[in-house]
Amino acid sequence: MHLPPVRIAHPHVFCDPALHGSPVVAGTKVPVRRLWSWHRKGVAVETLLKRYPQLGASRLLDALSFAYDNVDLVEADLGREEKLLGKEPEPVPGAMKQQALFEK
Repeated sequence: MHLPPVRIAHPHVFCDPALHGSPVVAGTKVPVRRLWSWHRKGVAVETLLKRYPQLGASRLLDALSFAYDNVDLVEADLGREEKLLGKEPEPVPGAMKQQALFEK
């Protein structure tokens, strides 16, 4: 399964070819999909910083900003992970779709 292209690049996020193009926080193996998954369920940024102290606030917030700017890509990456793990996709409260504003 191919992921959608990056719509808006961010300095602290890298799409790692070794991980089949999954976006990760630069300099780490922390996938943006994991941060996004927790965040969209209501986990506070402060809690994520405690869980991933190696990221620091700027990289964590940039990763979440990347996810908001590239919802389709991050959701596809989550779907791919769930499929590989044999899980049912989790429903997203108020499911987010990429804004038409970015579509040409």
